[in-house]
Amino acid sequence: MNISVLSYSFRGLLSLGKMDVFGYLETCKYRYNLDAVDIWSGFLLGLDEDYLKKVRMAIDERNLILADLCVDGAHIWENDADKREQNYQNAIAYLKSADILGAKFVRIDAGGRDQSWSEEQLDFIVQRYREYAQQAQDRGFKVGIENHWGPETKWEDLKKVYEAVDHPGFGISCHIGGWHGTPDEIAEADKNVAPWVCHTHIDWNICQNQLTEKLTNLWDADYQGYYSIEHHSAVNEYAEVAIQLAQVRDVLSRLRLEKPD
Repeated sequence: MNISVLSYSFRGLLSLGKMDVFGYLETCKYRYNLDAVDIWSGFLLGLDEDYLKKVRMAIDERNLILADLCVDGAHIWENDADKREQNYQNAIAYLKSADILGAKFVRIDAGGRDQSWSEEQLDFIVQRYREYAQQAQDRGFKVGIENHWGPETKWEDLKKVYEAVDHPGFGISCHIGGWHGTPDEIAEADKNVAPWVCHTHIDWNICQNQLTEKLTNLWDADYQGYYSIEHHSAVNEYAEVAIQLAQVRDVLSRLRLEKPD
């Protein structure tokens, strides 16, 4: 099964010094019997090439796939020009790092702290994503946006970006249910985005309440990416993540039986 766990799910253990990126890889492989991982940038000590090669070696030694490198601190739009440039340099560094690590997808947020993007902001965001998408394609992976924070959490705004970028190296990481809007609007967004999704993040609330519906959207769209667990409590993470994993595995198993390829 194409299932992974975002390392952000263990940020409580990380903050206590009880887990690092190598322990995370060990956990995914041997505690949860996974074939793929999803590294949040907060788990990386830096982007030094020697260090990244050690992480890559640890990934390869365990026969794991790095389904996603989930990047914070590199979002595209900030009102301050110096901050925009700093984030741009961070993004370029992370794209190079993703190549070393062997990532299949890289999440970089669009940014913006207003209700929506101005035309200037949208044009700038699209231009940057096209640049990143070409760099990603040249290296054999994809980069994309996530409905994570800011205007990108509104379906119409995210849709504008996706359609304007229009590049084969660009995709969407869908934080399932993570949209702004009414319950009906959120449900519609999850359904509409499914054909464009390259990666997913699935939180606790979705697992407990709407998992079959949400995964069916992706299954019906012939989704080929990874179903990645994201846990937020920062406590009792080993057990809580195991619950979410069991729930996702159960739904995917039932979908295979009910909706064979």
